[in-house]
Amino acid sequence: MSVNDAAPRRSGSSFTALWRLGPYLRPVGVPVAGAAAATLAALLCGLTIPLVTQRIIDGPLTNGRTGQAIWLILLVAALGAAEAGCFYGRRKLIARPTALVESRMRADLFRHLLRLPIGFHEHWQSGQLLSRAVNDLVTLRKFLAFAAVFLVVNSLTLLVGLALLFSIEPSLALVGLCSFAPLLLVSFFFETRYKAAAREVQDQTGHFTTIVEETMLGIRVLRSFGQGRARARVFRDQARLLRRGEMRIVRIMAALSTALLILPELGIAGQLALGGTGIAHGTLTLGDLVAAVTVSTYLRWPTECIGWALAETSTAAAACDRYWEIRDTEPDITDPPRPRPAAQPVRGALRFENVSFQHPGADRPVLRGVDLEIRPGETLALVGATGSGKTTLAGLVPRMADVSAGRITVDGVDIRELALTELRTIVGCAFEDPMLSSLTIRDNVALGAPDATDDEIRAALRTASAEEFVDALGPDGLGTRIGEQGLSLSGGQRQRLALARAIVGRPALLVLDDPLSALDLHTEAEVERALRRVLRNSTALVVAHRPNTARMADRVAVLADGRIAALGTHRELLDSSAHYRSLMSVTPLRTPGAPDGEVMSR
Repeated sequence: MSVNDAAPRRSGSSFTALWRLGPYLRPVGVPVAGAAAATLAALLCGLTIPLVTQRIIDGPLTNGRTGQAIWLILLVAALGAAEAGCFYGRRKLIARPTALVESRMRADLFRHLLRLPIGFHEHWQSGQLLSRAVNDLVTLRKFLAFAAVFLVVNSLTLLVGLALLFSIEPSLALVGLCSFAPLLLVSFFFETRYKAAAREVQDQTGHFTTIVEETMLGIRVLRSFGQGRARARVFRDQARLLRRGEMRIVRIMAALSTALLILPELGIAGQLALGGTGIAHGTLTLGDLVAAVTVSTYLRWPTECIGWALAETSTAAAACDRYWEIRDTEPDITDPPRPRPAAQPVRGALRFENVSFQHPGADRPVLRGVDLEIRPGETLALVGATGSGKTTLAGLVPRMADVSAGRITVDGVDIRELALTELRTIVGCAFEDPMLSSLTIRDNVALGAPDATDDEIRAALRTASAEEFVDALGPDGLGTRIGEQGLSLSGGQRQRLALARAIVGRPALLVLDDPLSALDLHTEAEVERALRRVLRNSTALVVAHRPNTARMADRVAVLADGRIAALGTHRELLDSSAHYRSLMSVTPLRTPGAPDGEVMSR
């Protein structure tokens, strides 16, 4: 997949996405309304100053009684101080609630991502998800804290300002109106272009983030193949695309800013011309003209701010639409409406009944009519060629995906009738590619049992032959932090920690996807002996690629073409199945002095 084909997109971002923020805004409605009121009060204080100025000019200054002007001048100073205080109050009131909205939205998004199916995460770039969880929500917070408030308040301020102009002199108000009205049309004209450009930049930011993340995580592979320069070219190409989109936004904003500056100036020039003529003919006082021009000058900022707020609204609408793209994706693995309790005590009898599975959009099923029973306490190894569906079948047990047909039962209960938390307490998993976090050893292992004590964690590490190397990592022991994805550890060490995580909660069912694949022969023998002790008390489904793993199982099932092709013990299948011998890479040669059925590895 190319970097620009990352995530599904819905066309037609709209401002309706912003209305859906209502449930997040209602709990903080009072402080947000208070911030809007403080902003409106500040702007009204500013609009009152031109009226006081008119009184000063047409009163004390015209009559020569300058002493009377002192109180009016002090009133102007008080209005200015009140305006500043209201703006300060607005910031104090708005900061905490908008940060709370951002925090709640991010938490809800993260919880939703955890519930979405594996197939969703396979088709979305992690950089796109990161961009939505971080950059887009920061954009929404800034919009709620600034642009949304000013868009409403400045619109009211414009109406009040125009009313004041009409009260001062209708002809001057009409001139001002002729300059303000085109500003709104210009703002709406540029808004549609800005919205499309903003969405493009946000998507390109997600692609850019993905490139950086994948490069840093795959730095060893890139260096080993000498692909640093090639990756740098990909980086530069994506940076160029991002820059192109950002420059498009700059050009749109430059054109909008030019219009926002020129039109009010033309209006003020028209007012000066008309007002000067009125003063010359005695139909207008100097105070009226100064007041009208001052009001018009004061209204320039709210008018320009409306243009800026509309542009920010477009950006926020695009960010909000991207947020809801994720939230509107319904998880297909959910709890049943009325969960059934698991049988007590859990025996761990696992049964696949005519199970089929097909990936969404695939031409043919991966699994077809699989019938398989694993008795309580039994270990069954699942063997098959690459792509035969072993990992898919194993992943169906903890409901990483749901069967397309048939059912899977634990102690006779369909796993789809169990609550997910209960099912995943019953089933412990260790996958071929162990995922570790950049946390402590304790945190990584306790992922399998959050309430596990240090003694229980150490017992699990001991079983997985991991306690010795954990203690050697440093003096902090279980508190030792490991690098991102555990890359500071060897493959075998990572896999042993994953194995400890799977068994720490002593689950009734174990699903192990080739747990010995990254271990050397000596460590494999140690872990194998430890596993034999664990498996005595658990039902286990083990995906196996090595003869030693298959030999450890009570029975072996061979998966071919989506079906169970053969079933029996390791020795029985070596004697009866050429396909199984091929998979295990052994020849049916008798070992001298060995009992019947024993074979010698090639």
